[in-house]
Amino acid sequence: MKLVQVLGPGCAKCEKLKQNAEEAVQQSGVEATVEKITDINVITGFGVMMTPALAIDGEVKSVGKVLPPEDIQKLLT
Repeated sequence: MKLVQVLGPGCAKCEKLKQNAEEAVQQSGVEATVEKITDINVITGFGVMMTPALAIDGEVKSVGKVLPPEDIQKLLT
């Protein structure tokens, strides 16, 4: 099971990235949990200085942009 983490304070772009991540998980059929992290200390702990960011299994895959579901699916497989 994969862990998909959306890192961001809760702005509109962060929410859109979370929706896209959830959609990508559903479409890919990969068993994964999507979680939203809003704690700035946790976010900076990932080394992220710009949000939104996307991490999969603790590894940052994208910073500062809203990936479409298709791109997130590629990262999941």
